[in-house]
Amino acid sequence: MTTKIEAFIKPYLKKDLPDIRPGDLVKVYQKIKEGDKERVQAFEGRVIARKHGKGISATITVRRITGGIGVEKIFPLHLSTIEKIEILERGKVRRAKLYYLRGVKKKKTRLKRKEFVQPEVKEQAKEKPKDEKKEVVEKEEIKEEKQEIKKIKKEENKDKE
Repeated sequence: MTTKIEAFIKPYLKKDLPDIRPGDLVKVYQKIKEGDKERVQAFEGRVIARKHGKGISATITVRRITGGIGVEKIFPLHLSTIEKIEILERGKVRRAKLYYLRGVKKKKTRLKRKEFVQPEVKEQAKEKPKDEKKEVVEKEEIKEEKQEIKKIKKEENKDKE
């Protein structure tokens, strides 16, 4: 019985979802239909909860403060109108549900940052050592040129004396 359900659900599951955790600052891009027009609207906020596992019913609760009022939206992760989800930063948290953020104000809602490297940045980091080698060679060449200039100046000073 479960295999039939899994087979039915499989085409609706998204494969390109990032690893979203509570405490993350995310930007959710959602398609919105207004009359006959369609546009993409971004909702940026902190993930305070992730529920219902990794299946088709998985959801995240995103909270942000707008005009001094807390606004929360619950996004089903595999919803067809969600175009993409970007993780802007990771928050260092020790809880699975951050409902306590609803009660605290201003500065206390800030979370410590956790080091986060996006996949695109990882690829650039792998290429960086090659660039660093070039920089080292260029720096050595500059040092040699400076030393030559100093020698020339010393010789000129000796000639003047």
